[in-house]
Amino acid sequence: MSIASSKRLGGLALATTLFVAACGGGGATTAPASEAAATDGGASAPASADAGGGAVTGAINVSGSSTVEPISTGVAEAFAAANPGFTYTVEGPGTGDGFKKFCAGETDISDASRKIKDEEAATCQAAGIEYVELKIAYDGMTVMTSPNNTAITCLSFPDLYALIGPESTGFAKWSDAAALAKELGSNTVFPDAPLAITGPGEESGTFDSFVELAITPIATAREKDKTTRPDYTASPNDNAIIEGVAGSDTSLGWVGFAFAQENADKVTELQVSKEANGTCVAPTVDTISDGSYPLSRSLYIYVNKAKAAANPAVVAFVDYYLTEGTISSVLETVPYVNLPADKLTESRTAWDAVK
Repeated sequence: MSIASSKRLGGLALATTLFVAACGGGGATTAPASEAAATDGGASAPASADAGGGAVTGAINVSGSSTVEPISTGVAEAFAAANPGFTYTVEGPGTGDGFKKFCAGETDISDASRKIKDEEAATCQAAGIEYVELKIAYDGMTVMTSPNNTAITCLSFPDLYALIGPESTGFAKWSDAAALAKELGSNTVFPDAPLAITGPGEESGTFDSFVELAITPIATAREKDKTTRPDYTASPNDNAIIEGVAGSDTSLGWVGFAFAQENADKVTELQVSKEANGTCVAPTVDTISDGSYPLSRSLYIYVNKAKAAANPAVVAFVDYYLTEGTISSVLETVPYVNLPADKLTESRTAWDAVK
C-alpha cells in the first residue's frame, strides 16, 4: 500500500492513523499551507509550537526510516497546527534510502532507526553535506510468530542465527536449524514444522539493526557473511510483514516494537535471550527503555546544517521537535519509548551547538 495525501490531517489525535498509514509502503504525508490553516480539533500542541511567539512559515522535507516516520509526522502535524504558513513532507522509504536522498542534498532531515554507516557518512562528506545526529526515542525489534505456534516462546541470538543467519540458507523447517543451534550452544527444541520467514528487506534500518545485534557477532566469530539468509520473504512494508507472520501457523519474523504492539491480536511476540539458554526477556516499554531487552535500539533524526542555516523553518521545526513534551505527546499514541530526561538534554545540547 502506498499513501500519498495532499489533505491536511488534523492534530495529534490522528497520530495513530498516521502511524499505520505512513508505514504502509514508504509513501509521503504532505501538508499544504492553505489546508493547514483550516485545521481544527485534535489534541492541542504544546504552547511552544509557534517557536517563541512568531508564526513560522516555510517548507521542510523529511525522508528515511519508516519506523521514525510516524514520530516526525506527529511532530509536524502539531507544529503545522500552530503555524498555518508551515508546510512539510514526511516519507518513510527506509533508513538506507533516506540517507541516499539526504547525502544527495535532496532532504533537510533524515529519519533513521540506526546510526549512519561509515560509507553513508563518507558519501555525505564527499558531497559537502554536514549534519548533526540527534537521538529522539528508543525502539525495540520484536521477534514474532503465529499465535498458533505454541512450541516456541523464547529464542536466543544463537537460535536466531541458526534460523535466519547466513548459514541457514535452504532450511525449510524449524528443525533443520537444530544442529546448527546446538553447535552454537543452544538447547532450544525446534518443532518439526515448516519455517516461513517474513521480515524487512535490506533497505530497512530495522534489517540493519537486527543484523548488527543478532547476526553479526556470531557471523564474525564464524567468519561468515554478516547478513541474513537470502531466501525469505522480505518487504519494506511493515504491515505486509505482520500479515506474512499472521498468515502461517509456524511463521517467524521481526518488525519494530510499535508495529507488533499495534497488531497484538494477529501475532505472538517472542521473548529473546542474548546468550544461548540465557534469561528470556519480553519486549516492553520498560525493558526497551532500560536496555535489558536484547533487541533494543535508538532512533534518530539527522539534520543538514546548511539547509538549517538557509531555512528558518528547519530550525524552528527541530527546536519544537526537541522541546520538552513534544515527543512524549506523540508517543502517547505511537508506542515507542521516551528518552530519559538526560538523554533528551544531550540531543538539545548537540542541536543548540550547531543551529
